[in-house]
Amino acid sequence: MKLNQWLLFGTTLLIGTAPISSYATELLTNLPSQTTSSVELVAQNRAVALKSGTFVAAEKPTTGAVRIVRENGQRFLEIDGAFSTSDQGPDLHVLLDTVEKPPQSYQNQGRVINLGRLRSYTGAQRYPIPDTVNLNSFKSVVIWCRMANATFGYAPLRSNSTASAK
Repeated sequence: MKLNQWLLFGTTLLIGTAPISSYATELLTNLPSQTTSSVELVAQNRAVALKSGTFVAAEKPTTGAVRIVRENGQRFLEIDGAFSTSDQGPDLHVLLDTVEKPPQSYQNQGRVINLGRLRSYTGAQRYPIPDTVNLNSFKSVVIWCRMANATFGYAPLRSNSTASAK
């Protein structure tokens, strides 16, 4: 090829790539808004802690931490991986109680919300909290044996100042 043919070919390439580069520039210009919306979506899905506490022993040694979180509009009680309680309770349940220090045994269960059977004597666990429950009324999480009517352990709850517990 002669020099003038190369120049013509080179000019054609430059002209031919201009629309592609302007398309790429347009894509890159729109990219930050797409990234921002993705970040906002991830932030909305992140769990926000409403209340938290640390377990103390009652009838049996009970350790670990608990927190109540809101995630995707739903609330959950989360027990952490350091949780441990006695395996001598055949019918353990997780309760929310209106008092900070629950009784050793319950005479009146009208003030508690039973979130269900304890899934494991150790480790991380999660329990859904019904929307109708006003968390501002509850001051502790209790590990309770229904069969023996005995409080194994409990965690007094404190509110996180930045979140609304309702």
